Parts: sequence; structure tokens; C-alpha cells
Amino acid sequence: MPSIFIFTLLAWQFGFSQEETNGVDEEAVVASQNLTYEANQELRSNDFINAEVDYRKAISKNPENVAAPYNLGRAYYNRESLGEAFNRFKQAGEKAIDKSVKHRAYHNMGNVYMKNKEYEKAVEAYKEALRNNPNDEETRYNLALAKELLKKQQDEQKNDQNQDDQKEQDQEEQKDQNQDQNNEGENDQNDEGEQNDEQNKDKGDEGDKGNDKPEENKEGEGDKKKEQEQQPNKGDRPDEKKQPRPNQLSKQQIQNLLEAMQNEEKKVQEKLEAKKVKGAKVKNEKDW
Repeated sequence: MPSIFIFTLLAWQFGFSQEETNGVDEEAVVASQNLTYEANQELRSNDFINAEVDYRKAISKNPENVAAPYNLGRAYYNRESLGEAFNRFKQAGEKAIDKSVKHRAYHNMGNVYMKNKEYEKAVEAYKEALRNNPNDEETRYNLALAKELLKKQQDEQKNDQNQDDQKEQDQEEQKDQNQDQNNEGENDQNDEGEQNDEQNKDKGDEGDKGNDKPEENKEGEGDKKKEQEQQPNKGDRPDEKKQPRPNQLSKQQIQNLLEAMQNEEKKVQEKLEAKKVKGAKVKNEKDW
């Protein structure tokens, strides 16, 4: 299959069928035909601006004039104004009654679709052109080319879609893999944390055993302290000094006892003195 595009515009510049004048004032029809002729001449002279004006005037004078929009569409197409060209070809194809005119209009509409790489629409346009003229080889060739390019386009789109799907799947798998790794890391951390908790718990139990004796000491001290708290303070009982403890003499008793001892000692001294006097040798005076 040749890869050369055949986008030849099928020209039709001077033919006007009888059906194009039905329901339109004859004077307006004639004026529209004259304007179309003048526009064709201006277009041949590369005077596109005046040609466009006269084509529009011709269409305004007689909306059933098919030649004016068709030729204006060809002028737009040659200047790459594809949107304007398509609208004028469509206008001509819808208004045309003659099959040859319809064939040319849809053939050129197919060319616009091919330029825009809208191959599916181009296929339909060429098929419509062939319905009005099945013997046109140029239209048949363009139809075959449009089908081939459409298949290629669809395959590329399918491959692109498969690549996008594969890419999305890979991203999902990578996401799941990362999530699994994160979960494993969290589980490892949790296991390590539980192990540390068990170790700390064991250490805590050992610490409790090591503190049994100090706790008993503390408890003993607490009991002793409690007993001391229960005992009244010295300063709390002012009569404590006045009331001697058992086996303890009061101050007055001590004073009496000292006085008694002094009296006894005095008596003993007196007795000793008396004995000294009584036992002393007396010198008897003799008469010689």
C-alpha cells in the first residue's frame, strides 16, 4: 500500500443545476451566480480577500447556491484554514442535490479529517463520497489509506494504554512492596520493643528481690519511728520534771539526805573528839 497521501481537492467551479434555483427569486439567483463567477476569477488571480467577499455575497443572495460555499471551502483548504474549509464543504454537501456534487463535497471533507488525523471520521466521509460515486478511484484509494492509518492509530493507542496499565500496575506493586517493607519494619520494632520490655521486667523483678532487706529495715525503722511518735515528747508534759522517775530522788529529798549525812558526820566527829579527851593520859601531881 503506497504511503503517499492523495488529498486532491475535487474542483467544481462553474456548474449550476436546475434544483439550485427552486424557491429563490430569479434575479437573486442570477446575481449569486455572477458573484460566484467573479470570485472564481479573483481566486485565479490570487486575490483571496476579494474572492472571499464575493463568495459570501453569493451565498447571501442565494443560500441554495452550492458552488459558492464549495469553492470557498477549497480556497480555505489551500490556505490551511481547515476549520473554515470543513464548514463550507459540509454546507455544500448538505445543500447539494446532484450526487456528483455530494461526492466532491464528502471527498474533500474526508481530506480535512485526514489532515487532522481523525482517521475514523475520514473513513466515514470517504464512504459517503463513494456512495454518491462508487467509481472514483481516488476516493477509493483515500478510503483504503484512511483504514490503514486508523488501524495503526488504534494499535498505538492500545499499546499506549497497555503501557499505562502496566505502569500503573508496577506502581501499585511497588506501593504494596513498600507497604510490606514498612509493615515488616514496624513488626521488627514491635518485637524488639516487647523483648526490651521483657528484659526490663526481669531486671525490675531482680531489683525488687535485692531491695527486700532494705525494705524490712525501712519497715523496722518505720515501726520504731511510730513507737517514738506514740511516746509523748519531753516538752509536751510540764509535770515531768516534778514527778521523779522510779528509784530517782527529788531535789528536796537529796537536800534532806545531805543534811542528815552532815548531822551524822557531825555526831561521829563529836564522838571521836570525846574519845580523844577521855583516853588522854592525865598527869597526876605528886606530893614529894
